[in-house]
Amino acid sequence: MSDQPVPDDVQPGAAGREALTPDGAQALRAYAARTRENADLLAGVLEDIALNGLPDPADCTPWEELRERKLAQLHAARGHVA
Repeated sequence: MSDQPVPDDVQPGAAGREALTPDGAQALRAYAARTRENADLLAGVLEDIALNGLPDPADCTPWEELRERKLAQLHAARGHVA
């Protein structure tokens, strides 16, 4: 931890931890919410597979097609793909 004083708008961290700024804490909470949402989505898919079994490959979209679709979306959004 630094020896600099903590600004008034920052809640002090727990003992032995460095405090975050309000923006930093909010960014972490937003990341945690997105991660939790993604985990819930994945859990739902896994539960569906456990209940109903694997889908018929003929009904699935090949990963190459999904990749190309995603690359096209990225290209349209950014104008380029790295």
